[in-house]
Amino acid sequence: MRAVLLLGLVALLGLAACTQGPPQPVPLDTANEACRHCRMMASDVHYAAQIVAPAEEPLFFDDVGCLRDFLAGHPRLGEGAIAYVADHRTDAWVPAARAVYTKDENRATPMGSHLIAHADEASRQADPAAAGGVHLTAHDVFGPAGPPGGTP
Repeated sequence: MRAVLLLGLVALLGLAACTQGPPQPVPLDTANEACRHCRMMASDVHYAAQIVAPAEEPLFFDDVGCLRDFLAGHPRLGEGAIAYVADHRTDAWVPAARAVYTKDENRATPMGSHLIAHADEASRQADPAAAGGVHLTAHDVFGPAGPPGGTP
């Protein structure tokens, strides 16, 4: 009986290891990570983005516009890849497909896209940096295909 329980526990742990769920964002090392698109240092998480895929190194971007431009030139990514953007107000990583965006031509961003991201409308409303900008959706920023990881 004990051997059966032990074997069942081992099988359950093995199954749990195989079903890890979608890849999660990783912290940005602002001293050492370069943007995958423009090669500038990704030194400010407020404007950063990343793509993560199972069994692959994360790809970091210093500007939401760099993520957008990279995706336009690389439509095929690893299976299960998900793009994340940093909420400008909180620095929390959120799926790019579900984020809301603001474009403000007066806002300086690392590569001049003038784009900032927020987890949701409440975060955007609470961020003074978003006041006066044009509200955009993921579709507006990334086009009909959207960023990897699903649609909003």
